[in-house]
Amino acid sequence: MFGTKPNIAKHILACTLCVPQRGQMTKPLTAAAVAKFRPGRKRRRIRDLGARSLFLIIEPSGHKSWQMRFRTPSGRIGKMTLGTVDLSGQEVKGDPKIGQPLTLAAARLLAAEIHRERALGHDPVADHKARKHRQRTEIAEGNASSFAAVARQFIEEHARPHTRRWQETARMLGYQPEDLSPIPDSLAVRWGDRPVGQIDGHDVWSVIDEARRLGVPGREVRNPGLSEARGRALLAILSSLFGWLQRQRRVATNPCAGIHHPPASKPRERVLSNDELRWFWLACDEVEGPFQSIFRLLALTGQRLNEVAYMRQTELHDDGTWHLPGERTKNHRAHVVPLPALARTIIAATPPGQNQFVFTVRAGKPPTNWSKTKSRLDSAMLAIAQKERSPDVVIEPWRLHDLRRTAVTGMAELGIRPDVIELVVNHAGGSRGGIAGVYNRSELLDERRAALERWAAHVERLVSGDAAAKIVPLHGGRL
Repeated sequence: MFGTKPNIAKHILACTLCVPQRGQMTKPLTAAAVAKFRPGRKRRRIRDLGARSLFLIIEPSGHKSWQMRFRTPSGRIGKMTLGTVDLSGQEVKGDPKIGQPLTLAAARLLAAEIHRERALGHDPVADHKARKHRQRTEIAEGNASSFAAVARQFIEEHARPHTRRWQETARMLGYQPEDLSPIPDSLAVRWGDRPVGQIDGHDVWSVIDEARRLGVPGREVRNPGLSEARGRALLAILSSLFGWLQRQRRVATNPCAGIHHPPASKPRERVLSNDELRWFWLACDEVEGPFQSIFRLLALTGQRLNEVAYMRQTELHDDGTWHLPGERTKNHRAHVVPLPALARTIIAATPPGQNQFVFTVRAGKPPTNWSKTKSRLDSAMLAIAQKERSPDVVIEPWRLHDLRRTAVTGMAELGIRPDVIELVVNHAGGSRGGIAGVYNRSELLDERRAALERWAAHVERLVSGDAAAKIVPLHGGRL
């Protein structure tokens, strides 16, 4: 007797799923009735007697959905939401699916199909939960492998710690270096949600061609017109990104392989003449902030722009040398620059920088905005040249990097040995390449110091004379 009570309880509970409860419909639902039902203060559950186990759910907000309730093989009552209520009256083509907006007719068809699966021994609730879990997993994996996610990870884990110009890499891929926020209309936005495994050679070729003709997506075009350099730079960065992903087994192939490599530009040969070097030096007085000091140090030392612009206080030593660590040089070799007296004076006369840097602008950050400052410098140079010569004087275009070539050429013309010059500018190869570079480890610091002092004296002589008042004095400097 007592052993039958649990069975009786189960039977009574099962009947409650089939028999209409108080206040519920006692006949099958109609589409018109479904549309007319209004929400209450609490959630409403209305049985449809036109289909087994099918209920109309009405939330207090007015949202309507279809739900099935039945006993699972484990003995528990299972609940399965089939989808929202579709009141359009338009039936979907094909078989209804879980998760679609469903009309009353579609909900009944889907409920009948689920009961058929149950009759075959399947557990639709467990199957539905497993399907939802797989979908969530696929979405999570898709987000983790999206271009936006992997590009940012590449910047954080590879470009920033291991490459010298990682900020440019970040901008080319579509991220602001300061906080790695996406740049509007950039690759990080255009390809943001795409799995990297689905980006193929056609996609890469398209953006490379766009970079050549119109500019890198999301970046301001400084020099309109066809530019092979833009395409070449973007291809190199994308190839590095996909090569990194390939090494991590996150993509099977590098889609940049086989893409036509835009031809390299002809090696630049621009060297400032003695007159142009003098005009340049005097024009530096017309630029603001630390740019004057940076530009003059570029001409005096022959070092690279970022090496000078991001000079750290800790890199300057009391013996008048500037020590560049390997992570700040192009060839990743530590480099010592014996600063000539004129260079030390320029640094000492520069207002103290903030944080760790020698040269800073707003908020203690190193200088940027080189193109606008270079334009002001060019205008000042031309004005000085026209005043000295004639209004018809023209100065051929030049870049800041040409100051490095000018210093190297000038030291060579002064009779300084090539191996000493290569050590001065930290250039690997040439007379110190091959076997000589492997076995000859001499730093020649005394010779390098003499070379830079001789070059600085030459620059001083060029600028002296009537312009003597404008040149930074050699005395009084300290480091």
